[in-house]
Amino acid sequence: MNVKTARLRRRLPVVAGLTAGGVLLLAGPAFAHVGVQPGTAEKGGYSTIALKVPNEKDNASTVKLELDLDPKHPLASVMPQPVPGWDIKVEKSKLDKPVKTDDGTVNEAVTKVTWTGGKIEPGQFQQFPLSVGQLPTDADELVFKALQTYSDDEVVRWIDPSKPNGQEAEHPAPTLKLVAKAADAGGAKKDDKSSQTETAADKSDDSSDTTARVLGIAGIVVGVAGVAFGVLAGRRRSEG
Repeated sequence: MNVKTARLRRRLPVVAGLTAGGVLLLAGPAFAHVGVQPGTAEKGGYSTIALKVPNEKDNASTVKLELDLDPKHPLASVMPQPVPGWDIKVEKSKLDKPVKTDDGTVNEAVTKVTWTGGKIEPGQFQQFPLSVGQLPTDADELVFKALQTYSDDEVVRWIDPSKPNGQEAEHPAPTLKLVAKAADAGGAKKDDKSSQTETAADKSDDSSDTTARVLGIAGIVVGVAGVAFGVLAGRRRSEG
């Protein structure tokens, strides 16, 4: 074995480890954001959504979540589902401009929901369900603002708007995309535009999650293979 080959074999485990670490770093953020699930709902209707809140820290728990609703598009009905171990506070405000709904005119609306008293431990996540409506018909999305408080008093503000160039913000605000309402003909058949919008959104979400998982697994495999190769090369050198 010449000197050049020996040096290359010694460097391969290090390169493999760095590659694995880099892949895992790229894959991790896809699961770390506070977001809305499902990501789409029909305009003018009612929907049940959930705030998915992951704990991003290794040495502290999430102990509080504050959700501010979009003041430009007030909702007449916002009802949180009880979450075991968590206390819920719903705050309403009087509207400058009353909102007309199918049930009548609404003069006040929920502007903030706060969850306290529970814990999201490191390595875990929690969902906070809400029934919301009547969703606006004159908007393509509802943007929420979420504040995540940890047990060490750090507050992460998930309030950044989406960037015009398509790049993801550092702390993106949870966003609910609004799509065209389903057609009444046939009872449950959706119009082509709505179906295509939802299908594209679903495929995009599935693709992002699948890509992140594949990259994460690939990084682990490469890292393990690199370490094994390094150990084997070392044994061969010592035997030689």
